[in-house]
Amino acid sequence: MKKVKYGIVSTAQVVPRFIDGVRLTDNGEVAAVSSHTLEAAQAFAMKHNIPKAYGSHAELYADPELDVIYIATYNKGHFPEAKQALLAGKNVLLEKPFTLTLAEAEELFELAREKNLFLMEAQKSVFLPVTQMVKEVVQSDEIGDILAVDSVTAYASIDHISWFNDLESGGGTVHFMLPYAISYLQYIFDAKIIDFSGIADMQSGESDTQAKVLLKLDNGVLINIFLTTKVGLDKVMTIQGTKGKLIIPEFWRAKTAIVRFADGGIKRQLNADFESDFVYEVQHVNELILSGERLSPKMTKEMTLSGVKIMDGLYQSWQVS
Repeated sequence: MKKVKYGIVSTAQVVPRFIDGVRLTDNGEVAAVSSHTLEAAQAFAMKHNIPKAYGSHAELYADPELDVIYIATYNKGHFPEAKQALLAGKNVLLEKPFTLTLAEAEELFELAREKNLFLMEAQKSVFLPVTQMVKEVVQSDEIGDILAVDSVTAYASIDHISWFNDLESGGGTVHFMLPYAISYLQYIFDAKIIDFSGIADMQSGESDTQAKVLLKLDNGVLINIFLTTKVGLDKVMTIQGTKGKLIIPEFWRAKTAIVRFADGGIKRQLNADFESDFVYEVQHVNELILSGERLSPKMTKEMTLSGVKIMDGLYQSWQVS
């Protein structure tokens, strides 16, 4: 069986988990890694048993054996690195947030189209088994007509991200946390976001430490999203229907979800365990690349562009005000 060979840009915290996901698929392998110094790349490659190490990303892109590049640099680096990889003729899986501006996102998709290359935003939450169960409940009548969604993502400490407070680098709660919810909600509802607004706690020249974002879907569902780094709250999404509600703890890596009925009926639990929350996304990418597809029918271009448009619009409105 032919295997999809991955080159990985960055040795960031998320990368080892991604590597585990690749190795759990039956048709993918990690073939190379790059960092800003050869020493860093070699040390990482040795620790994680990766055959090749490069001291520059450009060298990685030039490797003819690699089928796809996974880019997990700091957020501002997403656009320039993805552009260089595409220009070098490589398929690209780009971590969220896809880019910091809508213009950048549109440029990348157009470049991928021109060069007939695969391009997708890395959004693992869309591919999880429990997500498929949640989608079935939402699109059935089990909890009735869906009225609203409330979502909380909270981290009491982000000290391990040295550039989190730097808006120019792509820091902030919206850049880090909102992409998951935007893609997840569009996917489970098969709906478009038709309106958005938000407020944020921002100091001049710094990124947001808290934000409240309101969305409206074209099916009439209203969404309230709270993001914070000031206190460690329960991370949970609640989907409220006329007959009951669906509760999803940590929806972006969920193994369980709970259905509760408004009339006091017996609740039920959705369960789907996994070894890696990245494996399903990677398997999807592998299959598309092996079959010659250039866009994902599941994590779509339109979902990505919608998310970037909302984040770009929010930050522009906050900086003006």
